[in-house]
Amino acid sequence: MSPRPLVPEYIERMQPYVPGKPIEETEREYGITNVIKLASNENPLGPSPLAVKAIEAGLSKLHLYPDGSSFYLVRALAEHLKVQPNEVFVGSGSNEIIELLIRTFMHPGDEALLSAGSFQMYKVALNSHGRPWVEVPMQAGYRYDLEAMAKKLTPKTRLVFLANPDNPTSTAFSRAELEAFLGKVSEDTLVVLDEAYFEYVDWPEYPNGIDYYREMPNVVVLRTFSKIYGLAGVRLGYGVMQPKMVEYLNRTKMPFNLTSDAQAAGIAALKDVEHVRSTQQATWRGLRYLETELRKLSLPVPRSHANFVFVDLGRPNGPVYEQLLKRGVIVRPVSLSGWPNAVRITAGLQGQNERAVAALKEVLG
Repeated sequence: MSPRPLVPEYIERMQPYVPGKPIEETEREYGITNVIKLASNENPLGPSPLAVKAIEAGLSKLHLYPDGSSFYLVRALAEHLKVQPNEVFVGSGSNEIIELLIRTFMHPGDEALLSAGSFQMYKVALNSHGRPWVEVPMQAGYRYDLEAMAKKLTPKTRLVFLANPDNPTSTAFSRAELEAFLGKVSEDTLVVLDEAYFEYVDWPEYPNGIDYYREMPNVVVLRTFSKIYGLAGVRLGYGVMQPKMVEYLNRTKMPFNLTSDAQAAGIAALKDVEHVRSTQQATWRGLRYLETELRKLSLPVPRSHANFVFVDLGRPNGPVYEQLLKRGVIVRPVSLSGWPNAVRITAGLQGQNERAVAALKEVLG
């Protein structure tokens, strides 16, 4: 008899998520200093100062377990979003909520529906639970093809993941496109609107997911504190959905899934309107600069609705990525998302943006 495999077949074949390269590792590896990281869509202005003060105020209580229900954070979010507290679920980043949605609501034989080229973590999470998916190619302009996705809906489709704006392409779909798609979805198929970058959108046709979940109980809206609030290091995300779904997620989550620091920081960051405004303005300036300069290099760059640009290099991204590292510029190759010729560049401070463009000009000759 052959020995039992150490792991199930779906774990054996899965590709792990590879995070952006840290600054310290790059400096050690290449023997350089003054490295800039424009790879992970972090806030170049740093965290909300109010959030930092809230964390500092709670340091003397680190020996105590956090509030397992995140009572005050949930109520602060509900007030901020004009929803009910029992419609809010908080998690350790939106990634945890993606995992929980798959674990909690997908039955054996169910499938997920994805757009090819979108956020890699959807596949990583599905594969880690042994759940299959169907993916549909994007349309021209690196955009979701919701019409084609609607044609792939079947009775097996349990979860649909829609990133709007999308990561890594930075594109978005309109209110009309979303409503046409939702009109073709059965009530027992859950549509997950992943809006991690919604605060950066400056487009009248953009649909706010909060406008849909009450009329369509199968809609789930995911958002995060990692981007606009600059709290990527404390891992904090949230979802808005029907109360019954929140109840089930609270059954399947781990106890104390949010640290005390994360809860305090989230409550404080929601009050920091000035930090959000400053981040938006700096990001929009950086995006327009990057788009303009990169197009001068004859590189196709879609207009970004997020806090980064998607750059199709027209050549394998690996050698370009390595040459940029040698110049102290970390960007994000997005091969594992299905784009072997593209990189993602976060909008940083203006000096960082200028340095990234100059380095790319050198590398591309």
